[in-house]
Amino acid sequence: MKLLVTGAAGMLGRDVANAATVAGHELTALGHAELDIGDPEAVEAAVREARPDAVLNCAAWTDVDGAQTRSREAFAVNGPGAGTVARAAADAGAWVVHVSTDYVFSGEKRSPYLESDATGPRSEYGRGKLAGELAVAQAAPRAHTIVRSSWLFGTGGPCFPATILRAGSARDQLTVVEDQVGCPTFTGHLAPALLALAQDPIEGIVHVAGGGQCSWYDFSREIVSLAGLGCEVVPGATADLGRPAPRPAYSVLGTERNGTPRLPDWHDGLQDFLAAGVPS
Repeated sequence: MKLLVTGAAGMLGRDVANAATVAGHELTALGHAELDIGDPEAVEAAVREARPDAVLNCAAWTDVDGAQTRSREAFAVNGPGAGTVARAAADAGAWVVHVSTDYVFSGEKRSPYLESDATGPRSEYGRGKLAGELAVAQAAPRAHTIVRSSWLFGTGGPCFPATILRAGSARDQLTVVEDQVGCPTFTGHLAPALLALAQDPIEGIVHVAGGGQCSWYDFSREIVSLAGLGCEVVPGATADLGRPAPRPAYSVLGTERNGTPRLPDWHDGLQDFLAAGVPS
């Protein structure tokens, strides 16, 4: 299968490209330095040259707090930029797999969010990603899969477990919020699922995230425990952080779509992350 991966220099994009190579697909992998998805002419040219069967769009503005203060720049990438990739894919007769986020939800539910649940993003990042979903669906109405995932971590870039490991090695105590609950998702597990959806597509929106749920506090305690660190982890509150962007308090993802890939539990993802080596 001929695949084009955008955002291939990012944490998720690297794992998708690696998984595609291992699976024997014919791959074109383009990072931001090679392709700015905000440039429609460049995107169209890249897709024409690659002639892919499917395009996996991993390009995104992922700095949640940065999106709050630089909303125009972030929105251009996560909203219209996503639509540009989908339009070029559709024009080339390729399926598009687009990666979205749990942040499109308000976080007011207390049971897992399903694909049919109403959205209600609270941050500029979430609003931009929701705009991207709508742009993808409009640009490729019969040839798209939108994959919502959550709390991504991996070996291909900075991530929460790596931050906790560094801080826990240098400090005796860490305070981590316990009032945000979600599904930590190892990109090494998500990447093959995205490839599966490129090969055997499900049209529309699907939720694919690590199994189980936890708070950032719970996640941190497991990281510290598995790493054998002596650091104490104590619970904190989101309100005390003073972060620019609001976060959903509860963003656990479930699925009601038949055939949706199921990922291993987040504990397994963390163990695989640690076994693979922590990024510097």
